Amino acid sequence: MKASQFLISTLKEAPADAEVVSHQLMTRAGMIKKLGAGIYTYMPMGLRVINKVAAIVREEMNRAGAIELTMPVIQPAELWQETGRFEKMGPELLRIQDRHERDFVVQPTSEEVVTDIARQEFKSYKQLPRNLYQIQTKFRDERRPRFGLMRGREFIMKDAYSFDRDPASAQISYQAMAQAYRAAFDRFGLRYRAVAADSGAIGGDLSEEFQVIAATGEDAIIYCPTSDYAANIEKAEALAPKGPRPAASKPLTKTPTPGKSTCADVAELLNVPLQTTVKSLVLATDELNDKGEVAKSQIWLLLLRGDHDMNEVKVGKLPGFEQGFRFATEAEIVAHFGCKPGYLGPLNLKQPVRVVADREVSVLADWICGANEVDFHLTGVNWGRDLPEPALVADLRNVVEGDLSPDGKGVLAIERGIEIGHIFYLGTKYSKAMNATFLDENGKPQFFEMGCYGIGITRLPAAAIEQNHDAKGIIWPDAIAPFTVVVCPINPDRSPEVKTAAEKLYAELLAAGVDVILDDRGERPGAMFADWELIGVPHRVTIGDRTLKEGKVEYQHRRDAEATPLAVGDAAAFVLGKLKR
Repeated sequence: MKASQFLISTLKEAPADAEVVSHQLMTRAGMIKKLGAGIYTYMPMGLRVINKVAAIVREEMNRAGAIELTMPVIQPAELWQETGRFEKMGPELLRIQDRHERDFVVQPTSEEVVTDIARQEFKSYKQLPRNLYQIQTKFRDERRPRFGLMRGREFIMKDAYSFDRDPASAQISYQAMAQAYRAAFDRFGLRYRAVAADSGAIGGDLSEEFQVIAATGEDAIIYCPTSDYAANIEKAEALAPKGPRPAASKPLTKTPTPGKSTCADVAELLNVPLQTTVKSLVLATDELNDKGEVAKSQIWLLLLRGDHDMNEVKVGKLPGFEQGFRFATEAEIVAHFGCKPGYLGPLNLKQPVRVVADREVSVLADWICGANEVDFHLTGVNWGRDLPEPALVADLRNVVEGDLSPDGKGVLAIERGIEIGHIFYLGTKYSKAMNATFLDENGKPQFFEMGCYGIGITRLPAAAIEQNHDAKGIIWPDAIAPFTVVVCPINPDRSPEVKTAAEKLYAELLAAGVDVILDDRGERPGAMFADWELIGVPHRVTIGDRTLKEGKVEYQHRRDAEATPLAVGDAAAFVLGKLKR
């Protein structure tokens, strides 16, 4: 490819709404252009990156035995109504009607459609296992699209779906996909972690996220530096403290805390460690009648140490919370505690509530909590003496750095990550809902055991940039760079020798199968170099009249501080050697 025949549209400044580095640099490098909120045109330079990502994913999926197909972007609502997701998915699911007022959806994912295919095509256990995948456009109507391709509304995703005869076979399919994902992410040249993840509403015990390590990542990745343990913040278990609870040593005292409504403020006022305070979180679970109206509500009091944060995913798995929960209203709080939020605690209640204590709180002695009276807290609170033992003790919190690793092999550390892949075992969630069955060896119908596996094709380049950039621009790994090598002749119009040498090197690299671009635009050296540093092409060969007279050209990797002089005749072989590494 020659630059004069390509579309290069770099910008000196990023748009004002570009909040993160990847959004800024992809826009400045002419890779994407915003069309609407969360909707982008993939410009030629960006599309080359996206196509390379898709090609690697496709090769690894095919190598793992998956079969490619393409399912429609617009899907009939009837299939989504079979699983109940047409109603349950909420406003993220874009619903439309055709001219006959029939309901359709713009696919955010394709479990329903692929299950419909399976129930029509796979009649016997002899046809299993099967894994169908597509690389296709998706749409999710994000409430707040942001960060460019990191959280857009329209995006490209690889989604795969496995069909097996029993759970044991489904686990084999799951592990095959886990290995295929690792092979693909290794080829991308990115630093990543595979972490245990919560399956959410999907269900099942097998679930892993693949996270690209980046300081700007939205997700907290928990790992143990001295073992293989890794999980996301939702999944990571906070172990129960070792040893018995200390004996009470302080009297229960009502202590004035004027204007101090947070644990941190109370700890500072009383000059005590924050770990001795207990925060009160009031939740409600609603029981609905046949009309979907709230028939009655149960109020819960969750107690966590003042320096800890509640993990909503863990709470959602507690007995009594499986159907969902909400934070209690101020009216409900006042009715049960006789006090507004900020001074709440488990003693002196107006109406009974169900108390759930975090593991850490259950072994505290002489702790501090709200007195259910404005401007007062209770100090010296002890289980058994001052209030009954908690009805339920559970892991309610996010882990923190320095917690013991659940595998017992060290302590936990935290780094930030960007999710670019997720695999999980579905079981029979969709096959049962859609009555998708096959005949087993005894001629009896059985529901398919399913798994699903996603990779964010357009999200991955943005994640790669967040991990690989500097003040000059993007630094692409070789495998997904828009061009792997750029040949930069300086003033070729003034020097036939420079132009000839550049054309010759370009032709040699092209013949060797290198994805090379020749910048024949005649730009000034400073502007030309700035463009390619911004775009992030990893390998650059510069040919100038002065060095050429000495029989040399200059090679520079995008990460190198200085150029390396090369003999003209050795340049192609040198670059090929770099690429093989």
